[in-house]
Formats: sequence, C-alpha cells, structure tokens
Amino acid sequence: LSKRQLLGFVFQDFQLFPHLSVLENLTISPVKMNGMSQVEADKKARALLERLGLEGHEGAFPYSLSGGQKQRVALARAMMIDPEIIGYDEPTSALDPALRLEVEKLILQNKELGMTQIVVTHDLTFAENIADELLTFEPK
Repeated sequence: LSKRQLLGFVFQDFQLFPHLSVLENLTISPVKMNGMSQVEADKKARALLERLGLEGHEGAFPYSLSGGQKQRVALARAMMIDPEIIGYDEPTSALDPALRLEVEKLILQNKELGMTQIVVTHDLTFAENIADELLTFEPK
C-alpha cells in the first residue's frame, strides 16, 4: 500500500465473509479498495497466516474454522492494510480459557512490534494482562 490506513478492526463476531476462503477474506479489501496487486496481497496474506499459525488454512471457509482460528483470520485481515491502530471489540467473548490465552498472546506479540491497539472488553483480568493503560467506564 502506498499509504497506511488509520484503523483496522477485529469485530466480536469476526465478520468474515462466509462464501470466501480465508485467503480471499484477507485479500479482497486491499485489492479492491486499496489497489494492491493480487500477487502482492496473496504474498502478504500468506505471511500473516504463517505468523498467526494458520498456514495451510488458506483455502478453508469460515464455517470450518474454530473460534480461535476465526479470531486470528479476523486479526490478519485487519493487519492486511498496515493500520496505525487495531481496535478489538470483546476479543475474548465466548472463547474458552485456552483460546483466551491465545488471543492474549497475539495482542502481546503486536504490542512487542510497536502496534497501537485499543481493546474493549468486560474481561478485566485479560485487560490487566495486556494493557499499558487501563480505562474503566461505569454506566450512569
């Protein structure tokens, strides 16, 4: 991409296109909206999938993936545009403890790479484990 996008977002329910493969879910936006070549997008997507432990899943469809795998595909999709910030909406909701730790590890890896991340969660233990700064809000 010639210019970085400001924000990538990982939705609570992942918002993967059910009729597209993992690879297609990752490459559709950079190719159609940002003018990235299909070859470049495929190369970048495969590298992200490898980094996130999803190599070999390029041709899989969302229905065949576990919750943790869908979460990682959604994260890879957000990272495809080289955002300055990644936002997460309840990244640990409905995940079992092992997958919760997996998501925590991915967020901490991005933190080590210097990526700014904003996480909205009700899971305070998770928030304390990943946060540099913690903001809490009380309903009025």
